[in-house]
Amino acid sequence: MNTILHKANTRGDANHGWLHSKHTFSFANYHNPERMNFGVLRVLNDDTVSENRGFGTHPHRDMEIISIPLEGDLKHEDNMGNKTIIKSGDIQVMSAGTGVMHSEYNNNPDKLVKFLQIWVIPNKQNVEPRYDQITLDTADRKNKLQQVLSPNADDAGVWIHQNTWFTMTNLDAGKEVKYELNDSKYNGVYAFILKGDVTINGQALNERDGFGIWDVETLDIKADSGTEILLMEVPVKE
Repeated sequence: MNTILHKANTRGDANHGWLHSKHTFSFANYHNPERMNFGVLRVLNDDTVSENRGFGTHPHRDMEIISIPLEGDLKHEDNMGNKTIIKSGDIQVMSAGTGVMHSEYNNNPDKLVKFLQIWVIPNKQNVEPRYDQITLDTADRKNKLQQVLSPNADDAGVWIHQNTWFTMTNLDAGKEVKYELNDSKYNGVYAFILKGDVTINGQALNERDGFGIWDVETLDIKADSGTEILLMEVPVKE
């Protein structure tokens, strides 16, 4: 078993006034050569956007981009013709492929938007750009595991061009679940603690901590308080 621990207070901190972003991995003006990625997990940004503000139209290519709103409503528009609102309980994915242009704005005049922006390096280059968005039943993660993303279009959740699975869970204090890796030979799991306190394979973790683990087949997860967790299983070996 190999692990890496990223405590919440060690993340990059970028405060632009209208945007306050915490960077788990190197991004924009935050550069740490020891925090470039976890396997193909390249970006994990914990963003807070002010009322009626947001990201103007900008390009991406050859990246799988996942947005998970935590609070408030985020307005999305892109050059594929999509004009949508994503909110807590939704998950959005874009395969940037040969190139997309999009914008994201806080759609609320009176409250902040908080969301995770996640980038995964794809296993295919120059694919046709694609957009998807679904609303999840959060009751399906109460004291159990809910798959929200996979490599397979027919599976639960959204899908991306990579051998990657995302799973979410909300656990009451004292509850335990076991996560079995889909591909333990090549993959590891990066756990991001959204709320509360938890112990994973003996490692105590707190809110907004990140914990990477590989060369294991299972994760033993025990909630030390009411907790919400995002598990990102991604390739870490070729």
